[in-house]
Amino acid sequence: MTPWTLITGASSGLGVEFAHIAAKAGRNLILTARSEDKLTAVAEDLRRFGGDVVVLPADLSDLDAVQALWEDASADRHIDVLVNNAGLGRNGTFGDGGDWARELASMQVNMTALTYLMKAAIPHMEAAGGGRILNVASLAGFMPGPNMAVYSASKAYVLSLSEAVAEELRNSSVTVTALCPGATQTEFFDNAKMDGVRMLKTGMIAKAFDVAELGWLESRIGKRIVVPGLMNKVFGFMPRIAPRFVVSRLAHYLIGKG
Repeated sequence: MTPWTLITGASSGLGVEFAHIAAKAGRNLILTARSEDKLTAVAEDLRRFGGDVVVLPADLSDLDAVQALWEDASADRHIDVLVNNAGLGRNGTFGDGGDWARELASMQVNMTALTYLMKAAIPHMEAAGGGRILNVASLAGFMPGPNMAVYSASKAYVLSLSEAVAEELRNSSVTVTALCPGATQTEFFDNAKMDGVRMLKTGMIAKAFDVAELGWLESRIGKRIVVPGLMNKVFGFMPRIAPRFVVSRLAHYLIGKG
């Protein structure tokens, strides 16, 4: 059976880059996101590489939709690569009375949907001879994130889950990789209302293709955690040696607006 790659959040940003990388490698693709129009445009472009491209729009904040997505995607197909890329966030203090619906959707997309797809994919991959799962976490997963508390906590969950399951699968035919990028040139910042955030003024914003390419290549060799960029590696290591309140204050400053 011809193997397939399932990519969530495939209508923009890192998702589009993952899709291009996979398509250029000759893989068949299943693309999902909320916007059917954007997905269709991406799919039409990718078909020039010769592989099959299937579009399955889904709102990953709805667990029923996630379950239906997996059933449709895996029906008569062997999915040997799953890229859990979809993610949501919101910038603002936790107690500001802000958009609870957005926070809830962030938790459901970043954690619940990702967990369900992982849990469904592992036995599916093992039964067909193996595969790999690439979860897009974040540098924010290494530390508390004042002004993006829920987002950072959700990415800490993704990082922890990925590491734990990777160890469980150490002697199996399935690998799990957590990609932990820092600031990256995607639509995420606009959607999260992060205009004016100090971190975006540092100039340390990676290109989406570079981040996706590194994650894709490192997942092929089964690396468990991938942190693109030297400074991001430094920030990711800092919580191991610095007091937690120092790390929190630095994150508070960088994610704050001013």
